[in-house]
Amino acid sequence: MNKKKAFITGITGQDGSYLAELLLNKGYEVHGLVRRSSSFNRERIEHIYQDAQNTEHLILHYGDLTDASNLSRLLEKIAPDEIYNLGAQSHVRISFDMPEYTANTVGLGTLRLLEAIRETRLKTKFYQASSSEMFGKVQETPQTERTPFYPRSPYGTAKVFAFWNTVNYREAYGLFACNGILFNHESPRRGENFVTRKITMGVAEILAGKRDKIYLGNLTAKRDWGYAPEYVEAMWRMLQHAHPDDYVIATGEHHSVGEFVEEAFRLAGISDWKKHIGIDPRYYRPAEVDVLIGNPAKAHTQLNWKPKVGFKELTKIMLKADCEKIGVRFPHEV
Repeated sequence: MNKKKAFITGITGQDGSYLAELLLNKGYEVHGLVRRSSSFNRERIEHIYQDAQNTEHLILHYGDLTDASNLSRLLEKIAPDEIYNLGAQSHVRISFDMPEYTANTVGLGTLRLLEAIRETRLKTKFYQASSSEMFGKVQETPQTERTPFYPRSPYGTAKVFAFWNTVNYREAYGLFACNGILFNHESPRRGENFVTRKITMGVAEILAGKRDKIYLGNLTAKRDWGYAPEYVEAMWRMLQHAHPDDYVIATGEHHSVGEFVEEAFRLAGISDWKKHIGIDPRYYRPAEVDVLIGNPAKAHTQLNWKPKVGFKELTKIMLKADCEKIGVRFPHEV
């Protein structure tokens, strides 16, 4: 029996690495798109790649979401059963500094993939990584699949463009195409320029005596934070469902950046956390998203998916991993 083949853009990112592990464990042959650059950025998948059992089943291809002809050639060559589009310029604050590049990779990159599927006539299933940032200035709380979009960043607007093109290709051409509207999801593999890793790495370095302050932006912004390995399972479940559809993936509760800071310092045994936090205006967004909280009821009902890791456990997982990374003892097994 032939193995199922999956093609993942953004395989070297947080979600791509966890998804690759999940699919390999399910017996897939996994193909990943990686950009050729002056430095290798494969830290998150190196352990997978070096596993002898995965040598034949994890294949990396050079390419870029800005190169339509290469994407078409790769899809023809691989003929994947499932495509997961996770590649993007995914940092919201940076999207204000690089709006054109963000639109090109996030928005047009998705369109190029959809066109490649249509032109090659592949019988494949397509997953689009949509984002809670599409809700932006929220029109209702909590947000569901029917909540109107009001993006507040170049990243958010590009994701809206990609979302509606995914819906359009599903309806116009009969593609099995799904949008996963994922709310914030974190892990020890989160990039260090994202606020949660900035906090946990900073606290670990304070414990190690390597720094005294962490500089952040808006502490009052509230987010619905989940655990990334659980969220990639939701992606897979969408493509196993009988019919393509769009789903909110979230925990259904929110916490502020300040609460995340306070919990990380509590775990570290540091009570006076405020003296270790500095506010840097550079980290504020030109247009802020104040509160995001998702209602994952549809995913519960149709995909039988529910998050298990809560806010405090997530913070502990991340802080413990960063303590281990820099060689400092994790203070509290709580």
